[in-house]
Order: sequence, then structure tokens, then C-alpha cells
Amino acid sequence: MTSRPPVSDESVLMRWMALEMGKINDGVVARRRRLSELLSEDHPLSVTRNGSEFAFDREVIRTLGENLPPRLHSLLKLPVIFFFDSTVPDSCALTDEVALEAFQVLGELSRFREFTGGKLWVGRAIVYAIMRKYPTAIQIMMT
Repeated sequence: MTSRPPVSDESVLMRWMALEMGKINDGVVARRRRLSELLSEDHPLSVTRNGSEFAFDREVIRTLGENLPPRLHSLLKLPVIFFFDSTVPDSCALTDEVALEAFQVLGELSRFREFTGGKLWVGRAIVYAIMRKYPTAIQIMMT
């Protein structure tokens, strides 16, 4: 009889966590869409990684279109993805420089914020506040 590693074994726990994070990430869109495309649609949609339909809130898309300069409409891809890293307890990473510019124009993030090493760390409380203000335009991916 072979012995199984105990559930408390770190490798078992890490494999289980990776499996669960994969399930959570199934709800993240597979292909982000440009704001300009979404503005032209009556029912703006995308598809999640598991093949489900992801409907954008039309009012949120309209609000973004009205409050962002036209040059960002063709550059900004939605939803904006923030990355949750379990090793960073209080922040999420943003890797999209166009999204940072959009959040700065909207007044959601300071103009003094800048990328370091291809990432910008944003406090989770701020990320959650942005998500509440712009539902369906922001998603969090587990890493």
C-alpha cells in the first residue's frame, strides 16, 4: 500500500489552491474588447474562459465613453484585469498602462502613480472601490 502525503503537506495544498484558482479564473473573459467596439454595440458582450457569455453593463460602457478622451476609446481594452497574488496580502497588480491612464483621467488613481517592473500595485480597497463604481469593466484574476 502506498502512503499518501498528508493534506498539510505544502505541495498538496499548493496543487489544490492552483486547481481552485483555475476554477475562479474560468469566469474571466477570454478576449478583452476595445471600448470603441463596445460603445457601438446595443448589447456589449464577451466570452469567459469557460465559454460562458459575459455581458458588459451598457450604462458603465456609456459612462466610460463619455468621460474618457476619444483617443483612449480605441486603446482601452475591457474588462481591465487586476491580478490577485496570494503572496501580496493587501494589493493587486495592474499590468495595463492604458488602463492606468484611463483611471488617472477618471480620477480613480493619482497621476503620480507609475509602473515599476511592468506592474503597478494598487491597494485592494481601491481596486474594490473601482469595481463597485464600474461593474463589469473590471475583473480580478488569481495568480
